Amino acid sequence: MGSVAAVALVLGGSTAAIAAAHKSVEIDLDGQTYSHSTFAGDVDGLLDEAGIDLGPHDEVVPGVDERLTDNAEIVVRTAQQLTITEGGQERTIWTTALSAAGALQDLAATGREASVVASRSSDGRADLDLPLAVDGEIVIAVDGEERTVNADGAVSLAEVLLRAEVELAAQDDATVTSADGDVLVTVTRRSTETETQTEVIEHESAERGTDELYVGQSRVVQDGQDGERTLEIVNQLVNGEVVSTKVTSDEVTTEPVTEITEVGTAERPAPEPTTSSSSGSSSSSGSSGGSSSAGSGVWAALAQCESGGNPQIVSSNGLYYGLYQFSLSTWQSVGGSGLPTEASAAEQTQRAQALQARSGWGQWPHCAAQLGLL
Repeated sequence: MGSVAAVALVLGGSTAAIAAAHKSVEIDLDGQTYSHSTFAGDVDGLLDEAGIDLGPHDEVVPGVDERLTDNAEIVVRTAQQLTITEGGQERTIWTTALSAAGALQDLAATGREASVVASRSSDGRADLDLPLAVDGEIVIAVDGEERTVNADGAVSLAEVLLRAEVELAAQDDATVTSADGDVLVTVTRRSTETETQTEVIEHESAERGTDELYVGQSRVVQDGQDGERTLEIVNQLVNGEVVSTKVTSDEVTTEPVTEITEVGTAERPAPEPTTSSSSGSSSSSGSSGGSSSAGSGVWAALAQCESGGNPQIVSSNGLYYGLYQFSLSTWQSVGGSGLPTEASAAEQTQRAQALQARSGWGQWPHCAAQLGLL
């Protein structure tokens, strides 16, 4: 009997020891909770038994060296990389937060202000490396208004945008910020537009000398004309406002025409000396008579010098017409209509005589000098 009792005592003690070594624990792995039965003595042994390998940035509470007790809760958070923008600079951090909003709140708790900009997935959708948020209210600021989505559990950015009926174009951005537990998604619309502009190219002016005019006289032989250039401009817009422009094409579509003015270089002949007042009076009278009523021989000679006697001739620059090489403005000033070359030779001579009576032989400085009329 004594031996049987001793054996029973030993077996009973072993059973009690085994029962004491067995534990039921709860494991929270990245928000997913499940029960686990174990004989492990510490947290490290439990994790090894459960097949949970910790990375260098992962967190576990209680620590791996802590003894394991019955009904304990072991919280494991697997670290993930998250790209944030902080102080205008983009950088990558490790976080054990369950959401992007949680990671930003952890940073804010340490006095750091940061944001997360969604990246594009292979299918073109904007999303984050982590869920956007776990539970709570999310505000979306888009197109000048705010929309609210209530999250029940973990939600992705793509889900929130879908529920808020917000579509992102390929160039748009979605930026996440979080402070005091509030989650804000700011949508920035980015686009480009192309426009065409024209600019005036001002014409230049140039002068050249001619011995067909006396010094002090001038005439425009080629009218100036402004040119035009066409610009193709690409504007970058953020939320409908132009933030930058770039000229992608600059082409001269109309060349400017230089205004050319001829200035006289011929010296006026010296006046003939007078010997006496009487002879001077007579000479003056004779000259005046010749000037005002010069015979047909004088006008024929002048026409021969100016145009070769051809009433239909036009100068090589297209500005002077007919027997006496009228400019169009001069022809009109003495009552002519149309072009001088459209008038008869007799009318051209009549208009030339009217011009001479009004302004003198200086209207034909070169030929008048050759004919001794000046």
